[in-house]
Amino acid sequence: MNIRTGEEGYHYGVMRRAIELIDQNDKTLSLEELAAQMNMSPAHFQRLFSRWAGVSPKKFQQYLTLGHAKALLADRFTTLEAAHSVGLSGTGRLHDLFVRWEAMSPGEYARKGEGLRIYWRWFESPFGPAIVMGTDKGICGVGFAAETGEKAAMEDLFSRWPKAEFVEDPMRLRPWALSAFGSASDRLEPTPLYLIGAPLQIKVWEALLHIPSGHVTTYSEIAQTIGNPQAVRAVGTAVGRNPISWLIPCHRALRKSGGLGGYHWGLPVKRAMLAYEAARAEA
Repeated sequence: MNIRTGEEGYHYGVMRRAIELIDQNDKTLSLEELAAQMNMSPAHFQRLFSRWAGVSPKKFQQYLTLGHAKALLADRFTTLEAAHSVGLSGTGRLHDLFVRWEAMSPGEYARKGEGLRIYWRWFESPFGPAIVMGTDKGICGVGFAAETGEKAAMEDLFSRWPKAEFVEDPMRLRPWALSAFGSASDRLEPTPLYLIGAPLQIKVWEALLHIPSGHVTTYSEIAQTIGNPQAVRAVGTAVGRNPISWLIPCHRALRKSGGLGGYHWGLPVKRAMLAYEAARAEA
């Protein structure tokens, strides 16, 4: 069964259009104004919006303002060193998802996936169609197609491990996909992650795993945490190459100036993720 046939993609499409409308206006739009421009009744739009975001459209707009990233840095900045000191680790509860992870050895990574069988399948997510990839050890790839298109997203992840054997298998990945994208009641088991990357990338991705949901950090803070404060540019590259989006929360890394920075799967997806988490954290 492919959960991509559900309503989540439709909800994200509605949300994406609403975000564009909010961006185009200097003033806060009323429920009636937003609903009218979406060709929906206020009651139907409110119901769809609240089901996706967890809060009303009026409340959600504050999380989509241009100053939201700066506000997050001021109010919900996470010092990663402190996160480590309180016992957060790769084997514990990381951000809002219960995950466990292990990393491929550098030697295995250098073989570009040779001898590795990777299962894949498209699923639905709160942020549109998502391709999920995994080995017997756990999820190794998550990509989003709302901005890039399905073909480009698929080719992107397949190219990360060109010598691997890829097998489409929805049933093997479905419990992990439900755990990753579903409601709390769907999380029947820990979500295992299998990190496939170079040593520096693994360090950066491990640091990202310590950022709680609804909070953010900066590229320079990550560089400091991994013991290489001058490597801000390299950290940014490693963040951009994160193959397990959402679960390894690269969307929570911002520029020190408060700018969103880039996002591999499109800035609208990053903005939606940050707003979605901030709204739910407050709710």
